[in-house]
Amino acid sequence: MTNQIKATYVDHMGSDISTVNAARVSFGKKSHFEEPFEDCDASLLRLNKGDTKLIKYLASHGHISPFGHAFASFHVKAPIFVARQLVKHKFLRWNEISRRYVDSEPEFYKPDTWRGKSADKKQGSEGVIPIHDLDSSSLRHIKDYWNETAAFEQELSYEEDRYGPEQSVLDDLNYVYEEEVLPIYKKLLKAGVAPEQARMVLPQSTMTEWYWSGSLDALAAMCKLRCEHDTQAESQAVAWQIYHKMEELFPVSWVALMEDMY
Repeated sequence: MTNQIKATYVDHMGSDISTVNAARVSFGKKSHFEEPFEDCDASLLRLNKGDTKLIKYLASHGHISPFGHAFASFHVKAPIFVARQLVKHKFLRWNEISRRYVDSEPEFYKPDTWRGKSADKKQGSEGVIPIHDLDSSSLRHIKDYWNETAAFEQELSYEEDRYGPEQSVLDDLNYVYEEEVLPIYKKLLKAGVAPEQARMVLPQSTMTEWYWSGSLDALAAMCKLRCEHDTQAESQAVAWQIYHKMEELFPVSWVALMEDMY
């Protein structure tokens, strides 16, 4: 479920004026926010027209370095398979929870639906696959975990009658993760196996969390790619949460980068 995926704002440094002054310093100049009245609330501060125009010019002409003087940090919680995709982005600092040191009970990401393979792209997805139509071989490696007793088969039949075949398969997968894999992980820890080895049995759907920090331009480059409609939905869930917060923190710079950044 994408509502399991969270990108929580932690902190930031700088503002739109940081971009402006990083550019104007070349000429020994410095700008300030306009105040509609004396000692107004910080939320009412605005750039003047010249500074707004400068930011748009910088973004549209590829002068990106001035955007590198403002930063933001987020605490992200997402499945491992999403983290391993997002960690590829350059110039974004990343510190993640480690199961070399942590042995608390893991949490698993549970998708609501299974998406189909994109018909015209090498990667990506589209549509929804009715998972009860999957060939049994697709789940053969999972079924190795199952103790296929008559009682278990009867339980599956009951669940299918109650929820329908598609929900039944989702329940089966959740059963595998929570009733089979998780106990194996716990048994390994109880037996004295090091967490850094015991973690090997956990699936890619295990939730992880990390602090993700970077400059305005680096976060913009990530969001510009990961907010695209053909990006994996779970990655979009992270990117859009960051996008909306950055838009709030740096309204002029963020819009300019999203519209014009190369």
